[in-house]
Order: sequence, then C-alpha cells, then structure tokens
Amino acid sequence: MCTPALRALRHAYPEARVVAMGKQHLGDLVLGLDSVDEFRPLPPKGLLGTIRHARALRREGFDWAILLGESERVAAAPFLARIPVRAGFGRGGLRKAFLNHYLERPRDPDGKLAAFSMIERYLRVTRSLGIPDAGDHMDLCVQDDARAAVSERLGALGVGPDERVVTIISGAAFGAAKTWLPEYFAEAADRLFEAKGLRAVLAPGPGEDRIGAEVARHSKHGVAVLLDPPLQIRETAALLERSAMALSNDTGPRSMAVALGLPVVVPIGPTEDGHTRHHLERQRVLIEDVDCRPCRLRTCPIDHRCMTRITPDRVVSAALELMETVGTGPFRSAQKDSDS
Repeated sequence: MCTPALRALRHAYPEARVVAMGKQHLGDLVLGLDSVDEFRPLPPKGLLGTIRHARALRREGFDWAILLGESERVAAAPFLARIPVRAGFGRGGLRKAFLNHYLERPRDPDGKLAAFSMIERYLRVTRSLGIPDAGDHMDLCVQDDARAAVSERLGALGVGPDERVVTIISGAAFGAAKTWLPEYFAEAADRLFEAKGLRAVLAPGPGEDRIGAEVARHSKHGVAVLLDPPLQIRETAALLERSAMALSNDTGPRSMAVALGLPVVVPIGPTEDGHTRHHLERQRVLIEDVDCRPCRLRTCPIDHRCMTRITPDRVVSAALELMETVGTGPFRSAQKDSDS
C-alpha cells in the first residue's frame, strides 16, 4: 500500500537514490520496482541497534527520511543521524520531537482517530513535501524464479499448468478473531469448483498450518495445500498471479491480490475496514452489522458473530457476481510463460 507514495517520489525526483527499509521478510515486495533502488532490513530493536543505525545513516548523508510507519523507534535513528528532512505522521510527543515535518492524524467528529485508506495516508506524507501523486494503484513485481517454484509445487500436488485456481488466504497475523471459519472457506471453495471449475489452493503462512489443515479437512473436493515449506512472500505473489480469483481474510496477501488485478472477496470481522477502503471496484467486502464490531480484539470473548454470520452463501454469491462483472484475474499458465 506504500507503493503509490514511492512511485510519486520517483516521478518527482527521478535521479534520487531511494532506499526502502522495513522488516526483512518484506523486502521481496519491492524487488524489481522502478521506484526503489535498494532495500535494507531494519536493525534489531534496542538502544544499541538504533545508535548504530543512526551512525550508518549519518555516514551516507541522506537528505530525506520519509517515515511512512508511525513507530517512535524507527523515527529515532534519522533524528540522531541529523537527516535534514524527517517527515511523517506525528503520534505522541516523542515521535513529534523526532520529526521536523509532521502531519496530524485526522479525527472523526467524536474526536477519535479516523480510519482511512493506508494508500491515502502514505500519499499525504509525500504531498506534504510538495510531491504530486502519480496515481494510486499499487505496484507488485512477480519474479520468474518464484513463478517456476510455484508451478513446480502445484504440479507436485496434481494441479495442472492450465487449470484455473482460486487462492484461499485463510490466516491473519492480527489474531483468530480476524479469520473467517475454516469450514466456511472449504464450503465456498467447493461450490466455486462446482460452479466454475476453480481448483482451491491454500498457502498458509508461518504458524497457520492448523488453519490450513482445517480447511482441507472440511473440503469434499480437496484443497492443494502449499505448506512444507510455507511460501515465501515472492512465491505468494506468483501464486496469486497464477490465480483466477482469491477468497481472503483482511490480511497482507489481500493487498497483493488487489495489486495484481485479481477479483477478491473479503469477509471482515472485528477490525475497522477503513484502512483498506480503496480499489473496491474489483473487491467485495462483506461485513455483518453487529453491535460489538469493530471491537479490535484479537480473540473473540463471545460467539464470533461478526464472522460466523457471514455465510458461505454470501461469499459464493459475491464471488460469482464479481467474476461476472469484472472477469477473473491475470491467470498465467506454464504454457503462457514459455510463450512470453
């Protein structure tokens, strides 16, 4: 979701050296982007790591630090490195002290922090520096070696190179409350196979093997589970590119699917949907209007009604309607790859 801001920066300053920093496993998301010259993992947490990081930044003489996240720790190193422009959203006195160009988070009429699109949030930072937008679409590159690895693993599970698949994203790092029921995913996948011939493929992330096994156990037509080892992020991108559509919880791979142009159906439970309220023309976001949402709890203390009341019927109907109106995704077969 930060790629529109990165693209705007590149368009405004095509000769600049742009170094993106983040958690190490996210580096694959910026591989191949024209807007980024280099990716570096953030240093370990702790005072010593921050000081060393600041010294390294100081030696390289960076002109700007554009802080898209809202971490105080990450803002400390550019401050200590005396980078001339340090821009981002302020959140608390210490974070604001580290920045010399900060924005206030918007609030709703009740004074609470407003939930709004992360794409828009990041673009507001670059706009505040006088950088015009260069579109709001998300960018994601798919690497050839990741395509080959996914094709090989699908083949080993009996999924042919020309078979159309629906990718199921059944986990969510936030917690169990954010996940739709495994048996519901299985029923929806079975019905899409019966209606459209889509083979269900599941790629659980680290720690999500139990959820993946539950989906597979409840499916009567079978689910190809890519689990051992879990897919890397770059391979997840290749699987999504290989897919006709996705059924997804509100989690990171959902944004990857949208960036690649897939139709996506998303049941949303305890969390605020405003942060991902963008590019809805190829998505169907399903929300049950219950009194207790958005509770933002990681584990539901009652009956998980915000998710259990979103039935497979609703998801399948939304998926079929979406495929009818916008078509399917950027399906690539192995034959298409060899011809390109």
